Amino acid sequence: MTEPALDTNITQLEWQQVRSTINLLTLAVSQIECTMTDGEKSVAELTKSFSYIAEQISHLTDSSDKQAANNFSSQAQEIHNSIISSIVAFQFYDRLSQRLDHVKRDLGWLSELMSDPNSANNPSAWERLQNDIKSNYSLEEERLMFEHIMNGASVNEALEIYRHHFEKTDEDDSDDEVELF
Repeated sequence: MTEPALDTNITQLEWQQVRSTINLLTLAVSQIECTMTDGEKSVAELTKSFSYIAEQISHLTDSSDKQAANNFSSQAQEIHNSIISSIVAFQFYDRLSQRLDHVKRDLGWLSELMSDPNSANNPSAWERLQNDIKSNYSLEEERLMFEHIMNGASVNEALEIYRHHFEKTDEDDSDDEVELF
């Protein structure tokens, strides 16, 4: 008995689906890693800021020294700046929530697509999924990461691109405006 010949179109189509699945899962892993890194940085900043505020307030309230009274204005400005930094650091929660919501949504869409054999074997359904995912990102960092992952970048490459963009954004955001959730 001879084995049936492999249909190269079906094999190629299956490989494209597997590759798309891998790319989407890589994207999800990258988003989770970025979120965890952002959370760690923000928590460290919050800890530092609140420790500084507590220390400064302790000095202001415990000292009967005239020099302390003279330095009150400058210390008050430093405390104000530290509070502003703390509020900005709290915004990590908003980014964290957005990213995790996007990961949850995207994995749900991927699951729906893969559970329907008609969609799972339809290249246009995969293209629609990718377009839907990309069009629903609200953060520029997510869009950049998506583009690079979909073009075959590894998790580490995508994270490096993200970090480069994120560090540039931090340096550019030097004004004192605070946007609350």
